[in-house]
Amino acid sequence: MAQPKRRWSKQRTHTKRSTWKLKEKTIATCKHCNEPVMPHRACPNCGYYDGKEVIKQKEN
Repeated sequence: MAQPKRRWSKQRTHTKRSTWKLKEKTIATCKHCNEPVMPHRACPNCGYYDGKEVIKQKEN
């Protein structure tokens, strides 16, 4: 297997690793019940997506 000719500098290593950051999750609000919900998913609280009821909810 090939071996590197020389070691990388600390600056180069830190520059490469600077993109390893975690991103915060984006949270949208449901237009029907104003609950926080993941984007592009049906609301687990009311079952609505894009203004239409996609998941039938049980009546209590």
